[in-house]
Parts: sequence; structure tokens; C-alpha cells
Amino acid sequence: MASLTQYGGTMHDKSETKPLSNHSPKNSFLLSNEWHAKVVGLLAGILMIAIYLWISVGLVELVISLYHAYVDGWAHGAEQMIKDVVIILASLELIRVLQSYLTIGRVKVTFIIDVALVVLIGELISFWYRDFDLTAILLSVFVITVLVALRIVTSKYSPDCHESHNKPE
Repeated sequence: MASLTQYGGTMHDKSETKPLSNHSPKNSFLLSNEWHAKVVGLLAGILMIAIYLWISVGLVELVISLYHAYVDGWAHGAEQMIKDVVIILASLELIRVLQSYLTIGRVKVTFIIDVALVVLIGELISFWYRDFDLTAILLSVFVITVLVALRIVTSKYSPDCHESHNKPE
């Protein structure tokens, strides 16, 4: 005797329903969540290693430029050092974004805003050492102000913040 199941108000015989193919979406290799997580983890790991290597080269270059700053002149060396340090800090923030994606499975908007803030503040600092346009500086300050406001809002209304308040103690 075949078992009957109700779908949408009509009765259907389960014994008559067979899958169209042996490759259902649950069994598909490419659609597997486990496979996707492994590939994304591998790619994020490669990106992180590349960023770490790039930061290492940047640190070596900073130490070498310290010697050249003594020989060539401190002011120019300080300018380049500040720019390099800001870029290294932005790279570290990128690693933080990748780590958060790997641990919680999503990218936190606050981390992306942090990266943008570090880069834009570095650009604003670089205006000190070159001819600048007042409009460009005002635009940079406006964008930084908007990003700071967004950072505050995203921190206040973060899903992580609401999850921690809703947990029973």
C-alpha cells in the first residue's frame, strides 16, 4: 500500500514521485555549503598570506628608509614614513575583515568603514606634504565625517550588539 501525502490541498501518492535525476541540489558537489566554505577559506587564507608578505616587505622598506632619511633629510623621510605606516594600518584592517568573514561567515560593515577611514585619514595627512586644493581637503573632511557618523550608527545598531543584549544571563 502506497503512502499518501497532502500537498496544496490534494493527495499525492509518494511512491509515484521519483527524483528527476540522481543529482539533487543537496547532493551536488558545487552547491555544497561545505565545499563553498573550504574554497572561500582557502582563498581568504591566500589573500591574508599575500597581505602579510606585503606588510613584511613594507616594514623592511620602512627600516631601510629610516637609514636614507638620516642621509637624505629627515622631513622627506618622515613624510614617506607616515604614508607607509597608514597603508600598513589599512592592510591590517583588511586582514581583520577577512578574519571576521572566516569566523562569523559575514563581513562586518564596521570593519569596512574602519579600512576606509584609515585610508582617507592617510590621504588627509598626505595633503600636509604637497600642494593642496582647499576643495579637496573639505571634501575629504566631509567624507571622513560621514564615515565616522556611519561607524557610530553601525556600531550602535549592529546585530552583534543586539545578540549580546538578548542573551539570558
